Amino acid sequence: MKILAMSLAFLTLLASGPTARAADGDAGRGEEIYQRCVACHALAQNRVGPRHCGLFGRKAGTVKGYQYSAAMKKYAVTWDDAALDHFIENPLKVVPGTKMGYAGIKDPQERADLIAYLKKATSDPKTCD
Repeated sequence: MKILAMSLAFLTLLASGPTARAADGDAGRGEEIYQRCVACHALAQNRVGPRHCGLFGRKAGTVKGYQYSAAMKKYAVTWDDAALDHFIENPLKVVPGTKMGYAGIKDPQERADLIAYLKKATSDPKTCD
């Protein structure tokens, strides 16, 4: 019985992790937070950084026409809520050698909001056709 209770507590802790927070993100607030990204990124075209359309479900370092660092090409992740949450918290620590010279977003709610916005914006056919 004690093992069952511990297992349930662990599962509850997992459910409150990055993926759960991202599901609770506010896309409207995330759009405001995305303004920090537009110096280097755009939704539909490559800039200093790669485009964000098609981000979810895409393997890191694979946007055609974008020159990634060797470190990002080797980063073996497919972007989903949890992977993106982890990366944008501290890109330089998560992928040493990345060209993304950004300190990251430390606030979990801001990351969740940004992820909610990116999911919404990058699934819009008007934006990402």
